[in-house]
Amino acid sequence: MTSLLRPRDGDALRAEIRWVASRANVPVVFGGAVDEDTLLLTEFVGTVTTGLRGLSVLRTSGLGGQAMEYRRPTSVADYRGSSAITHHYDAAVVGEGLRSVMAVPVVVADRPRAVLYAATRGTGPLGDRTAEVILQAGRRLATEIAVRDEVDRRVRLLELATPPTTTAPAASEGLREIHAELRAIATATDDLALRDRLSGVCERLTGVLTGESVGDAPRLSRRELDVLAQIALGCTNQEAALRLSLGAETVKSYLRQAMSKLDAGTRHEAVARARRYGLLP
Repeated sequence: MTSLLRPRDGDALRAEIRWVASRANVPVVFGGAVDEDTLLLTEFVGTVTTGLRGLSVLRTSGLGGQAMEYRRPTSVADYRGSSAITHHYDAAVVGEGLRSVMAVPVVVADRPRAVLYAATRGTGPLGDRTAEVILQAGRRLATEIAVRDEVDRRVRLLELATPPTTTAPAASEGLREIHAELRAIATATDDLALRDRLSGVCERLTGVLTGESVGDAPRLSRRELDVLAQIALGCTNQEAALRLSLGAETVKSYLRQAMSKLDAGTRHEAVARARRYGLLP
């Protein structure tokens, strides 16, 4: 079942393909997501025919199939003359006039999730600059999908956790840990829509555990709450900085601001006051 929180991975794939097209000296860039053992080509920049559109590439078949099977980039300098591929898709590839082609698998947890292609209509291998750009795009997309997978995993844990009106202390602490980790995951993604949705999940979780926030609660920024959520787990400033990918001094600054807004003399008092106001679970 598709998560309501998770954006479509095709959007991230499309963004990376456009990024490669804008930065690499290559006329054709395309790709698609992998479902089970089949790659479906859906995203294109620079194509002039429709032969590749909607093409299903099976694992081990063609250049993309090799990339899926061996989980590493593969390329041919002259597609039509290559003896290293199966040529199952010659009609579409040759029809588009492609000669030099590179396929880069997007591998997450040792499983291919997408394949990115760069191609030219002339002989000779793709340049080093093009190869580095598409490899970088593949790494970025793998990181983004991994973040989304982890978000989905955490959200499923939340869905399974249906606390009663009086939540047991151990369950409450576990949900607080999930809340803090979700806030940390949000800082790792560049997808603003996903980050906003994660913040919404955190607010709902806080509401489940604390009820409605107090009307005169101080307004803490997202970063201040991120830091307090980590401090609430017993993290030091350095540990919070590592979890949130921030500098230790930056964490200290956000903590000071939160303590000031909460009129708290210590970090622990700040956490207690934030919970009292319904700002933290």
